Amino acid sequence: QVQLVESGGGLVQAGGSLRLSCAASGSIFSLVAMGWYRQAPGKERELVATITSRDLTNYADSVKGRFTISRDNAEKKVYLQMNSLKPEDTAVYYCAQRGIFETKFDSWGQGTQVTVSS
Repeated sequence: QVQLVESGGGLVQAGGSLRLSCAASGSIFSLVAMGWYRQAPGKERELVATITSRDLTNYADSVKGRFTISRDNAEKKVYLQMNSLKPEDTAVYYCAQRGIFETKFDSWGQGTQVTVSS
């Protein structure tokens, strides 16, 4: 069972930046897609960004141009650089992994809180 541990959340003013990190266990990290999701109070969990094993990235329209997902296979980490943060970015952010033969993200971290004040 893979373990995913997020860090880097916190409180930031609107317009500020944060960098989230996710450390993964297991030996297949370089072969799998990774992603970041978020869930705001009273809302469903939503996709933020994904990155494949070949470094192909995908972003939600709401974060395009502001957020950047990246990965370091040697360190087994995935990152989410968040710039120009807005109050509507406030949410719990979750790291996720999609197994090699899976079509959905099926492993999740415990989440890290990001709060953006206006």
